[in-house]
Amino acid sequence: MLTVLTHDILPVFALLALGFALGRRQIFTRQDAASANRIALMVLQPGLIFPLIATVPFADFDLRALLTYGACEAAAFAACYALARRLFRCAALEAWLLAMTVIFVNSLLYIRPISLLIYGESGALPVTAVVAWDTAIAFAFFIISSDLIARPSAGPLPALKRLSVNPTLISIVLGIAVNLSGLPLPEPIRTACDFAGAGTAPLVLFALGLLLSGQSLKPSPVVVSFAALKLFGFPLLVTLALWLMGVAGQWQAQFTLLAAGPSGAMAFALALLHGTRTDRIAAVTIWTSALSLLSLAALA
Repeated sequence: MLTVLTHDILPVFALLALGFALGRRQIFTRQDAASANRIALMVLQPGLIFPLIATVPFADFDLRALLTYGACEAAAFAACYALARRLFRCAALEAWLLAMTVIFVNSLLYIRPISLLIYGESGALPVTAVVAWDTAIAFAFFIISSDLIARPSAGPLPALKRLSVNPTLISIVLGIAVNLSGLPLPEPIRTACDFAGAGTAPLVLFALGLLLSGQSLKPSPVVVSFAALKLFGFPLLVTLALWLMGVAGQWQAQFTLLAAGPSGAMAFALALLHGTRTDRIAAVTIWTSALSLLSLAALA
């Protein structure tokens, strides 16, 4: 456990912690972080996502396990959204994104790099399967739905026009098209994507640390509730559902590891983008990132 923590998890977490520390010291500004985050998400991330989706072996996935995980995401999201709206009286978009913090794990930029260090490329297939699922389905869903909630009067057509030029969504669609076509990915394109994509996770985690450094760490009832649901409720739901469906072995172990991961940065990024309240979403992200270190090491 200690070796996994020090050799595989902490080196990845260190970039987020470094950004947070340097932000607290005001060595870098919030504007620096916003610019770095925008470059990473708009330029580098598509280079990471496109080859992943284009080459992922869909036929090797355990479909029963993956659908079970997806059903857990849907059930947990619905329950958490209702909790945020009815008990805590959150605004619609904040409640939507708080519920997202519970089910949308930082899988692409945090858990996957860790799993590749621990299991290797071939051994991390279950993690890759959820990354592909979350990237192609959940990620796209939250980008589109949050846009529609934030601008309800604009209607779906303007939203589709804005989203049609989103580099991340374009990379997802192109990746799916290439994968389904069976066409090989040309080596120069793969090299270019690998070169750009390699910088995505470090830059995003560093920028996230900078952005979060200006947020309150106060553990309010909302923050405590949603951090607990993320760290304990969602992993327990996934573990129980997989057991009931007879999923065991590597798929069960790595899906549980994923479910126990910290909240993804996208909920905070979407809150910033649409101008909704960010303090509680940021605090959930910070606390789950810090508190998940030991649980991830134990599960790995």
